[in-house]
Amino acid sequence: MPQRLIAHLDMDAFYASVELLRYPDLRGRPVVIGGGRGHAPVEQADGTRRYALLRHYAGRGVVTTATYEARALGVHSGLGLMKAAALAPDAVLLPADFDEYRRYSRLFKVAVRTVAPLVEDRGIDEIYVDLTELPGAQGDRGRAAGQALKDAVYAATGLSCSVGVTPNKLLSKICSELDKPNGLTLLSETEIASRIWPLAASRINGVGPKTTAKLEALGINSIGDLAAASRATLLSEFGQSYGTWLHAAAHGRDERPMVTHREPKSISRETTFVRDLHAVRDKSALGNILTELCVRLADDLARKGYVGKTIGVKLRFDDFKVVTRDLTLPEYTSDARAIRRAAGQCLKRVALTRRLRLVGVRAGALAKAKATDMASHSAAPPLERAKRSAQKSTGPNTLSLFD
Repeated sequence: MPQRLIAHLDMDAFYASVELLRYPDLRGRPVVIGGGRGHAPVEQADGTRRYALLRHYAGRGVVTTATYEARALGVHSGLGLMKAAALAPDAVLLPADFDEYRRYSRLFKVAVRTVAPLVEDRGIDEIYVDLTELPGAQGDRGRAAGQALKDAVYAATGLSCSVGVTPNKLLSKICSELDKPNGLTLLSETEIASRIWPLAASRINGVGPKTTAKLEALGINSIGDLAAASRATLLSEFGQSYGTWLHAAAHGRDERPMVTHREPKSISRETTFVRDLHAVRDKSALGNILTELCVRLADDLARKGYVGKTIGVKLRFDDFKVVTRDLTLPEYTSDARAIRRAAGQCLKRVALTRRLRLVGVRAGALAKAKATDMASHSAAPPLERAKRSAQKSTGPNTLSLFD
């Protein structure tokens, strides 16, 4: 029976790398992605660009990602932009462009499937790839196949990625991080003690900050420490299920199969505001934003071939409290007008007494759209259809937050 060979492919600083393709003059400089569109680069009369610097940022946005030069200064994903400005004031600040990131995500995944068809999609910038049955993979433990993946991704996108090839998904996820950027790391089971056990326990995907703190309180800091801990101790401290998993993970055991197809449970769209918006004084702006989110959600549903029966809204207030409300419809839909109307009904059940930082809309209880469901979508591009549909409901100049 052939040795199982699973690759984890992780794009290097993905969002930032996509931006560097667009702005190659920023290569080698610390660049931070985050915040709103207000700090987009400005084309000047002489053909050069003027970039916003992090030192001039004012607001409560967070870092989406950063180039490795910015990371070397202590800037990381999830850090507040104001805190990031204190660490890297001269870093360039660029707004996120998720439509472009999704486009490049599709490109690199198509390229990977030309090399190895068995792919498990794990998000916009990472995938697992089964190399076990690829010709020649067993002879070199997947080295040539791993390099072929990297070459295909670069040829299709101009971007680099890092690949870990091991006997299972858990180890491959760890190894893809070991030699970033542009790394290719192979690991066999006999190398776990020498290469995996010295790493911090938090390097195991699934060991979060709370577990890390609890492990440290027990004197367990490295994966090797975790492997040395008795199974009984782990079960006592973390319960039967999680304790068993911790014990297995520390020894590099992971029998999870490849999942090459996964039906989504929901599809959503949300946006964080540059400034907090008031439900009354900014009612018109909020109405427009909510309608645009519903339009884009309807476009996503139609493009992916789904209809939803549960429509929900998500609100984050200025005190960071998050509130959600859902409404189950009598029929499935991917129509922007129906989604917008349901979202408005959900909002009527929320006390909008505080300013809002974020609003989102979600379609759940999904089902595959039938041919008859999609027939009405064939006359125009999805986004244009959805906008027309939403405007029929509300009118382009009479949008209300609660319509």
